[in-house]
Amino acid sequence: MIDWHAIDTVLLDMDGTLLDLHFDNYFWMEYLPRVYAAHHAISEAESRAHLYGAFSAERGSLQWYCLDHWSARLEMDIAQLKREVRQMIKLRPFVIEFLSRLHKSTRRVLMVTNAHRETLSIKMNKVDIIRWFDHVVVSHDLNAAKEEQAFWHRLRALHPFDPERTLLIDDTEQVLTSAETFGIVHLLTMLQPDSQQQIRTDTRFRGIRHFDEIMPGDVTS
Repeated sequence: MIDWHAIDTVLLDMDGTLLDLHFDNYFWMEYLPRVYAAHHAISEAESRAHLYGAFSAERGSLQWYCLDHWSARLEMDIAQLKREVRQMIKLRPFVIEFLSRLHKSTRRVLMVTNAHRETLSIKMNKVDIIRWFDHVVVSHDLNAAKEEQAFWHRLRALHPFDPERTLLIDDTEQVLTSAETFGIVHLLTMLQPDSQQQIRTDTRFRGIRHFDEIMPGDVTS
């Protein structure tokens, strides 16, 4: 599936790629609506309708990923609420093995995430994998989400890479499409970002379920 000899740089998403997306889906779609309903003395049905509508209106924008934005808008400490259920944060299968192989190779490995810095901190305190990366890039630091072309231009200016020799693995179709438009040649998606949901069949990108399907060979190749 991947010609590793053609790859110099590997860009890896965090949520849904390295980490099980079940934590995020549970938090935003179940836990937060329940807590929001209690906090504002409304029914859970009213809470879900209000929150889902708000989320949908900003999906894919930088604000959609911003904890400060949602804390202010919902009048709740979103970061603290995430800490309350942090025990659900977990790595996807074979992540450490995959990162270890890449780390021992000659390739540069970058985490590129839309997650807010505080979200990154909460998750890395639970599953510390920072040491496996040459750089960790947060979209808020570039003032553009990965869905935007500006992100890729700013990323390349900050950490130069050859799009024709770069692999991006991400679970979001809009992000992969944006990277494709920018010129990144090697693109893979995750077919089961949330371990509690069915395998996806609606993506136009090549996909894997787990990293054991694409392990690099010897460490120098």
